[in-house]
Amino acid sequence: MRRLLISLVMITLLAICVSPVLAQGLIRLEPHGSYYPLPIMLSSPATFNVFIASPEHTAYDPVILLVMTSASYQGLTGDVLVEWDGGQTNFSSADFTAVSTNSEKIPPGTSPGAGYTVAALKDHIGVSGAEDDTLYYAYGTFLSYPIDSTPQTFTVTLPSTNPLMLVYVLGRSSENLGVLDMFVPPTQPGFVVPDLAPILLASASFSAFALYAFKRRKT
Repeated sequence: MRRLLISLVMITLLAICVSPVLAQGLIRLEPHGSYYPLPIMLSSPATFNVFIASPEHTAYDPVILLVMTSASYQGLTGDVLVEWDGGQTNFSSADFTAVSTNSEKIPPGTSPGAGYTVAALKDHIGVSGAEDDTLYYAYGTFLSYPIDSTPQTFTVTLPSTNPLMLVYVLGRSSENLGVLDMFVPPTQPGFVVPDLAPILLASASFSAFALYAFKRRKT
């Protein structure tokens, strides 16, 4: 019985060691962050660096996932352009798919532990509970090389009168793997938003007011 138990433990540990799950959340985007605090969002065109957090892993067949609000989609005045060293790809309004079911996971073709639920995306982009919480997403291959620990730079241009979009990157831990099993952690998306100057000014004013209130309370 003891030998059987030891064997089962060893098999479990071996399965964990070779499992691609360990590589799942290792893709990183810079800059990244939540909707607040500022400034972690970029106005269009937005430039990002993407790399792998662990030098032992590589993400093959990189895929970019773009998720925008309904207002951002309705305000499109042209194609969304993604550019990198050696290439570019365009996403027209027809390439975007509407989604609103919270339990749905996007994009298609991901492993069970990868992808992003619509509910989480709504929360990150700030439309959770809104009257119109429909999101629009598009995805496709990009970059000229697999993603490793050396950062690669790409730029996203969002021509919209009301821009607000999440940026994620996915990949495969093996060249022959049939599904996308590597991704940016759900809480670390890139953002493309309007010009930050008015927002930052308002934020600075609020911070100054908060500091004044704190000092006044102490005195």
